Amino acid sequence: MQIKLLLISWLLIGRVSGETIQYFDGEKSLKYIKEQCDLGPRFPGSPGHKLAIEYYKNHFKPLADQLIIFNETILHPYRNDSLYLSNILARFNVDVQNRILLLAHWDTREVADMDPIVENQKTPILGANDGASGVSILMVLGQLFKQNPLINLGIDILLVDGEDMGKSGDSDNWGLGTKEFAKNIPSPRPRFAICVDMVGDKELSLPIEQYSYIQAPELVLDVWNFAESLGYTQFKKEIGRAILDDHRVLYLHSGIPSINIIDFDYPNKSENYWHTLEDTPDKCSAESLGVVGTVILNYVYKLDGMF
Repeated sequence: MQIKLLLISWLLIGRVSGETIQYFDGEKSLKYIKEQCDLGPRFPGSPGHKLAIEYYKNHFKPLADQLIIFNETILHPYRNDSLYLSNILARFNVDVQNRILLLAHWDTREVADMDPIVENQKTPILGANDGASGVSILMVLGQLFKQNPLINLGIDILLVDGEDMGKSGDSDNWGLGTKEFAKNIPSPRPRFAICVDMVGDKELSLPIEQYSYIQAPELVLDVWNFAESLGYTQFKKEIGRAILDDHRVLYLHSGIPSINIIDFDYPNKSENYWHTLEDTPDKCSAESLGVVGTVILNYVYKLDGMF
């Protein structure tokens, strides 16, 4: 049952009417979704996985002050062999102590286990929304941070691998790349993290994910109230379901307050494309990507004190 949240009087960010709002290009973000999907499924060990690593490196290397590739070898959770993961970290304003982390998982699911057609359920998915959408927003943000450098904030953009390896009811084998990253977070550590996942839905609706409200309630309300001040009704001030995603794994393994911006009902409560072969670029929306990207972009610059 969803619970309506009361407005809290001690909002950290007020309305921004009359202030300059920076533009986020949702069409460019959608283009990056298509480019990632053109590489094919991107689960660890696949040809698309290797191609995607080079694709992300080529994108972020000319943008970031520092690009770190964390190559990890771990035991596969369900097979007796090794699993090779790559977490990709693009850092902006490396020497600034006051830092925040923006993250999204880039791997895709190896099986379409939720597909209604049984014959499809062992086929890898393209992961347009579940994988590419969050990354596409971070790719555009990286370009904007390069074009309009932040002054007082350091930003770490993390593309995390191995999020989507788990099975239903098995809480230990989701977010495998994030678990590894939590062991070796570069200093200075971020004071909080915002995860973006499944944000390209054409019927975008963003209730507050439960773990986010438990882990970082002030940050959640700050972001959702900021979105409201921009006029974006897609950010719903109501508690949604609890989703075991990278933000939860990061918090449990590092203590960093972490929230998730996610629309898990894809495309709605009656129909499902999540973990099916229907998770393709044509199901994604430049408008939705623009909403989420605009909120994050302007929230970051608001914190930086530029406006």
